[in-house]
Amino acid sequence: MAGHSQFKNIMHRKGAKDAKRAKMFTKLAREITVAAKLGMPDPAHNPRLRAAITAAKADSMPKDNIERAINKAIGGDTENFEETRYEGYGPGNVAVIVEALTDNRNRTAAEMRTLFNKNGGNMGEANSVAFNFQRVGFIHYKAEAGSEDKIMEAAINAGADDVQSNADGHDIYCEPDDLHAVQKQLEELLGESETARLDWRPTVSVEVGEDQAETLMNLLNALEDNDDVQRVSANYEMSDEVMARFGG
Repeated sequence: MAGHSQFKNIMHRKGAKDAKRAKMFTKLAREITVAAKLGMPDPAHNPRLRAAITAAKADSMPKDNIERAINKAIGGDTENFEETRYEGYGPGNVAVIVEALTDNRNRTAAEMRTLFNKNGGNMGEANSVAFNFQRVGFIHYKAEAGSEDKIMEAAINAGADDVQSNADGHDIYCEPDDLHAVQKQLEELLGESETARLDWRPTVSVEVGEDQAETLMNLLNALEDNDDVQRVSANYEMSDEVMARFGG
């Protein structure tokens, strides 16, 4: 019986993992289709599409899925998704920005408000928390891409503004309008990046302790799990101990 129970537990975990992966692929495909619709379906001439494909490849999205998403745009896909942004505060007065692609703004806004309210947060008006962030171009390379000095030199030569390196890799920041040019130059120097996108970088951070960390992470995870949400940004900081326990 114990073996049977263990097998069921493994299958349950695998099913949950597969479902999460399928949802991630759906979100990635939506971004690819929207990017291809708004610009040209050729990533060489569409920086946003190129970034979307880079993100999809980094998450091991199959090539066939990527091509289908582009073809949906070429074929005049009838779904019309709008870009929209929601802002609010989470537990501990942490500022939260939610970026979404939706075909029904009223539905998504209602869902966002419910998720904020149910998880100790409060959704605000447009631009109510954006002043806590800076809009930037963000490019990420794995640690194996090179030493901190090598990445710094490449970033300077490519026209980037800042580099932060740690055990997880190298985060390179630039002006939003320079993202495509910096990305292209870095690729010539370092190879293809793992991530390249516009992002929200906190200018002010809020320290979150153990007493509020779990509630905050529940809110952020619930927001990210919503089908329409593409990305969630928040200006929290946690100690390594608290992050290890609640940050996933």
